[in-house]
Amino acid sequence: MIPLFIHIGDENVIRSEEVIAILDYSLFHSSTIIQELIFKQREKGNVIDSDYEEAKSIVITIDKIYFSSLSVPTLNRRSHLSYMLENVDDTADIKLTDETTD
Repeated sequence: MIPLFIHIGDENVIRSEEVIAILDYSLFHSSTIIQELIFKQREKGNVIDSDYEEAKSIVITIDKIYFSSLSVPTLNRRSHLSYMLENVDDTADIKLTDETTD
């Protein structure tokens, strides 16, 4: 399997398979659970803030939390595109296998 990557803004590129959740930034202020999670991860140095613009989303990965200047719908489209590209590769392998067996 070819590793696929998602550009999440601010020069941050992550492996698509490491994404756990993509959350709207407004949840940061309305959920004490998310605030506590981010506070604890910030203490450990695992939070990457948006450098250029105000954050619109929070991307939680296996080992880091990113504040992204891109919106949730934009990131979802990018991750969906990554998934679709991965499946196209699988389909191409099947067709090649079928053609070589004929």
